[in-house]
Amino acid sequence: MRLRSVSALAALGAAGAAASCATQAPTTSAASVPPSTTMASAATPTFYADVLPVLQESCQVCHTPQGLDLGGMIAPMSFTTYEETRRYAPRIASAVESGYMPPWHAAEEHRGEFSNERVLAPEDAHTLIAWARGGAPAGDPTDAPPAKRFASSETGWSIGTPDLVIQLPEPYLVDDSVEDQYVNFEVTLTPEQLPEDRWVKAVEFRAGSSAVHHIIANPLGGIAPGVEPTVHPDGYATVLRKGTTVTFNMHYHKEPGPGTAVWDRSSAAVIFHEPGEVIEHVVEGDPLGMFEFKIPPHDPDYSFESSYTFDKDAKIVWLTPHMHLRGKSALYEITRPGEETETLLHVPQYDFNWQHTYHFAEPVPVPAGTRLDLTLSWDNSASNPHNPNPDREVGFGEPTTDEMGFGFMNYIEVEPRHYVVGEPIPDEVVESRVTENE
Repeated sequence: MRLRSVSALAALGAAGAAASCATQAPTTSAASVPPSTTMASAATPTFYADVLPVLQESCQVCHTPQGLDLGGMIAPMSFTTYEETRRYAPRIASAVESGYMPPWHAAEEHRGEFSNERVLAPEDAHTLIAWARGGAPAGDPTDAPPAKRFASSETGWSIGTPDLVIQLPEPYLVDDSVEDQYVNFEVTLTPEQLPEDRWVKAVEFRAGSSAVHHIIANPLGGIAPGVEPTVHPDGYATVLRKGTTVTFNMHYHKEPGPGTAVWDRSSAAVIFHEPGEVIEHVVEGDPLGMFEFKIPPHDPDYSFESSYTFDKDAKIVWLTPHMHLRGKSALYEITRPGEETETLLHVPQYDFNWQHTYHFAEPVPVPAGTRLDLTLSWDNSASNPHNPNPDREVGFGEPTTDEMGFGFMNYIEVEPRHYVVGEPIPDEVVESRVTENE
C-alpha cells in the first residue's frame, strides 16, 4: 500500500548523527574474539593509561553526570573517575562481553554501514574485560588523558546551547490512577520566540517526569525509549514556520496506585542553521505504518508487512522501526526496478527500550519505482518476558500493553537544492508533519 509522506523529524525518526554511546565500526564483534587471546600475552591494562581513553571515546557520553538522555534511558552511574568506575568493573566486563553494552541491535552483517553505531572495537572491548578481570588496577594518574567535556554536562542539552526551548504551557499532574494516558498540549510560537521561518539543524526532547513514555510534537518530531536527539548533517534540514502551533501529544505510562502521581512539564530544544549556510537537502519521510494486524494469543512469531514505492529518485538516510513490548524483529528490504531484492536493515532482536535510529554512513540510492518492504514480527507467547498478557489477541492500539507497527524511513531527493539560510524559505518547502496515527 502507498502511504502519504510524513515528517522528516517524524516521531522516532530522530537522526542518528547525534553523539552516541560508541562510534567505532569494527569488522568483528567483541564477543567473537576470545578475550584470552589478548589477555594471556599482555600486561593487565590500567585505568588511567588504557581504560579511561576507551571510556571517554565510547561510554562517557552517557556514563557521565548529566549524560545523554536517550528518550528516558539515562545511565545510572558515571565512569569519569577511577573511584566510581572501579566498583563497577565486574559489571562492565560482563556487559561488554555479552554485548549488552553498548546497546546496538542491527544484525552483524550491517557492521560498518551506519554512522551512529554503538559498538566497541575488539581491542577496546578486550581492554575493559582484561582490566576488570585483572583486579582493576589504577595505574599512574599522570597517564590520564585530559578530561573530555560534553555539551549535556555544560548546557543541559546534548545538542549544545539551544536557540529555542518550547515546553508544556504549565505543569501537568499525572495522577495516582493513571496507567496509560494520552494528553495533547498546544503551544503557539510567538513572534518573540520565532520572528521568522527558520531551518532546523537539531532537536532534543526532555521528558519532564518518569511517567513520560513517548512524546510526539508536531512538527518537531518526538522521542521514545532509546531514541537519540535529532542532529542533521551539514546541508540537511527541515523547516519551522513562524506562528506554528506545536502540538505535544504526550503518552504517560506508569504503575497506578497511591503515591505514584508525578508532575510533568516536558520540553523540546531547537537549534537553527546559521545565516549564510546552504541547505542542499530537505529531509522527507514515511512511517510505513501498520494498522490492521491481529496477533493471535500465544503466537511466538507473528509477522505483518507494509511497503512504500518511491515516485522520484531519492536516497534513504535513516530508518527507525517501532513496536511495543511484544516486538521481536524488523526487516527492511528494497527492490529497485529490474533488480533483485536486497536487505537494507535487519534487526533480529528488537528491544523496546532501545528504539534506535539507524543512520546510513552513505545514503542509499533508490531510483523512482523502487519498492521498500517492511516486515515486522512480534512474540505474543509466554516465553517473551516482556509480554503483559499472552492470552489475548493483540492489535494496533495506543496503550503500551497493546501494539504498534511502524518503520519510519527518511530520505532526501537526489538532486541538491540551494537554499541560503537567512533568505525567505520558499513555499514549495512543505512544513514537516507527524502522522496523526501516532
